[in-house]
Amino acid sequence: MRQRLLRWGGYLLVAALFAIACAYLSNWQFSRNDQRTTQIALVERNYDAAPIQLDEAVNGDGRLDATVEWHPVRLHGEYLADQQLLARNRPHGGTSAFEVLVPFRTDDGRVLLVDRGWVPPGEGDAPDAVPAAPSGEVTVIVRMRPGEQLPKSGRGAPEGQVPTINLPTVADRVNAELITGGYGQLVSEEPAPETVLGGFDKPTEDPGPHLSYAIQWILFAVMGFAFIGYAIRTEIVKAKEDAGERPPREPRRRRDRDADTEDALLDAAPR
Repeated sequence: MRQRLLRWGGYLLVAALFAIACAYLSNWQFSRNDQRTTQIALVERNYDAAPIQLDEAVNGDGRLDATVEWHPVRLHGEYLADQQLLARNRPHGGTSAFEVLVPFRTDDGRVLLVDRGWVPPGEGDAPDAVPAAPSGEVTVIVRMRPGEQLPKSGRGAPEGQVPTINLPTVADRVNAELITGGYGQLVSEEPAPETVLGGFDKPTEDPGPHLSYAIQWILFAVMGFAFIGYAIRTEIVKAKEDAGERPPREPRRRRDRDADTEDALLDAAPR
């Protein structure tokens, strides 16, 4: 009996550890669902809002206010077209496209990186052609975005290109004091360029599967304890049968349907 108790205690310990792991994974999925909900709310609030000034989105230290991500910003100044870079391996149009990054100097001298859109890949490591940005004074509207991380793989990019829109890396490549807290995705340019680049899609409002995954992990924890309980109960019943405390259960016999019919006919026959 002592050995069985120790074994059952081991079962319960395994179930408890499994439940703790499930609780951790469930909480992680709940957290991701909350983050996704916050992101969707931010897009809904800011995406189609009226444009604001750059000072309202980026403070004096060049940091982007997180509450204005996706918010349109109006800029007036000129493109530094000779400082143009390409961000490679961007998923657009079913291809690994290139996004065209051009620093924009505003009237007050601040320089914000503008992602003007995308061009399809060419035959080699660069697109076949990149339409030029409008020259001279331009009024642009952009949606503010935070910079990206460097690739974990450490991959680089050819001359004139960057692997991601990592703003400190871009700042090292351009001859300008670039704002590194955020950049702008182009909405419109005035005057309009001769050739318009590929635009950006609105972020999806799909909340994703995080909530359902969180609930599934909770169910897995409950099922783990249920399985252990069933296993222990089966051992108890088997032990009682082996000790003679409980006679083995005889299998239930299933009456043949034809036999039932014959019995009914016999009962109905005259005697």
